[in-house]
Amino acid sequence: MPDLPPDLPRVCRPDECLAEDWLGFLGHRWNALILWHLSDGPKRYSDLQALLPRISAKVLTERLAGMTARALVSRHETNLFPREVTYALTPRGESLRGILSDLYDWAERQAPVLGTAGTRR
Repeated sequence: MPDLPPDLPRVCRPDECLAEDWLGFLGHRWNALILWHLSDGPKRYSDLQALLPRISAKVLTERLAGMTARALVSRHETNLFPREVTYALTPRGESLRGILSDLYDWAERQAPVLGTAGTRR
């Protein structure tokens, strides 16, 4: 790809653009929220369900599996009875904390301007 002036956005083909892939992944309705809730420490599956009451069990399971596959989240299962499964951010997942925090702060600053505080579309 030719060098572009620094003030122009980089353009790439979808099949070779890692940023597009990650933005699409994080842009999924639940992914960023799950990561946000895990950013303050490990959570049990039931804790995540309580924090995200509108997510179905099927979707939460799928999203956690996808994050585990991308090495953003680790899954730890105990051999105790009853079995306990906890999820935590991996170092790769931890590296998103600043980005998620910045996004949260930005959204909070926009809410009064747009009149959307506490509302969903």
